Amino acid sequence: MERTIIHIDMDAFFAAVEARDNPELAGKPLIIGALPGHRGVVSTCSYEARRFGVRSAMPISEAYRRCPNGIYMRPNFHKYEEASERVHEIWSSYTDIVEYISLDEGFLDVTGSMGIFGGAAKIGREIKSRVKSKTGLTCSVGIGYSLMSAKLASEEKKPDGYFEILTPGALKGLIIDRNVRIIYGVGPQTAAELQQVGVQTVRDIYNKRQTVIDRLGNHGRQIIELAEGIDSRVVAAPSKSHSFGKETTFQQDITDYDYLKDVLRLIARELSYQIRMKETFCRTVTLKVTYEGFKKITRSKSGDATNKSEDIYHTAAELLDHIERRPVRLVGITLSGFADEAAKQLSIFDAEAEKKADKMDSVRTELQRKYGIDAVKTGSELIAENRVKGREE
Repeated sequence: MERTIIHIDMDAFFAAVEARDNPELAGKPLIIGALPGHRGVVSTCSYEARRFGVRSAMPISEAYRRCPNGIYMRPNFHKYEEASERVHEIWSSYTDIVEYISLDEGFLDVTGSMGIFGGAAKIGREIKSRVKSKTGLTCSVGIGYSLMSAKLASEEKKPDGYFEILTPGALKGLIIDRNVRIIYGVGPQTAAELQQVGVQTVRDIYNKRQTVIDRLGNHGRQIIELAEGIDSRVVAAPSKSHSFGKETTFQQDITDYDYLKDVLRLIARELSYQIRMKETFCRTVTLKVTYEGFKKITRSKSGDATNKSEDIYHTAAELLDHIERRPVRLVGITLSGFADEAAKQLSIFDAEAEKKADKMDSVRTELQRKYGIDAVKTGSELIAENRVKGREE
């Protein structure tokens, strides 16, 4: 059965959200990620910054070397997640076969729903229009007969683009003289191997099929099929995440373990917010630590299912108390063992107190859902936040 796939990619998503909320940033080289002089990389950047050669995942030191007059900002993931949820709602209104690759990118299989909405082209243009009107952001849309063709189509006219690649012939005509990196699955290492045998463009793949196979084996055969426009992959929603977490890398190694606990409290607060927004609970808390010299350790503890920041924090802090005291480069928390509801066994004496605590948590969650994570903070969280900010300054 012939399929029709739509690939959607938000344009410079994090930077675009910041420019939307602060018009003074529009049209300027904006780099989201670590700050100059700190450890870390570029999360994303505006198209103005890309003209200086700045790219995602580039070390922030290199980004600053290339664009010293850029505007550098730390990411605000809560803001981006809220924008992403609104965008995803629009996408999923056209089909239930959606694969979200990230906050700002996804594939839609509209094969079975085109007739309802008037065709793939109409769906694609409606998505662009609705995303713009509902969020103030732009996206690039590609229509294809396969995942690779749809992905390439969305990249062809960025930013704020629309393009179609509807047949293998059209795909081959578009990419024949481009670098082999345009083929899905050909990264820097594979491209380097192909270059060693004289294969630099897609045309070279066509002309040296056996050479590609001899060099790369089954992977080479897959590359040839994709170059010919043959792509049997399907859009599939990923299974529910088994874990997720957050970590902080320090500019200087930390020996103050009370400070590390302040950082863990803020991480626990953020992770608690995320799983409460997803209406889920976790059973396992894992502490992640990287010492000086890049030695990494993890320590885990499982218990009753919870989504409360205090529970997450106290578990992580307890784990921290039992590790070797050495200078720390990175600390983080990962949550796993997800459940749909809490599973505490309460005595009759605890039940009333737990009921009151749950009511408070419900109010807190509702306020944060409406106004964001910073709408409500506990005294302990506020103290930790002020101490962390004070040390950074």
